[in-house]
Amino acid sequence: MTEARRKAHPSQHTANDLPRLALPTALLLAVVAAFGLHTAFVSGPAMRAAAEAELVHIIAAEDRDVCGQFGLRPGTTAFEACSRELATVRQNQSNRDHAAAAGIL
Repeated sequence: MTEARRKAHPSQHTANDLPRLALPTALLLAVVAAFGLHTAFVSGPAMRAAAEAELVHIIAAEDRDVCGQFGLRPGTTAFEACSRELATVRQNQSNRDHAAAAGIL
């Protein structure tokens, strides 16, 4: 009669059912943890390096565009001075953005 009641109510779990449920749950958690570790230690640094390389490329293109508007060609000392000044402007803007985010401005 106990077996008939258990079959009639499958939503009710007993202590004997817990080990059956624990193994799939543990396996699922292990897979999720493995993906998380892979992202953090393998994919994460590669993604950061790619983002940094893209930022360098974007900044170089901006320098060529802005300094080129003033007739300065890459490889000249005037172009290098223009690039340094643009870097200073970018840094000042970054400082203002950080100060604003911190509530200082």
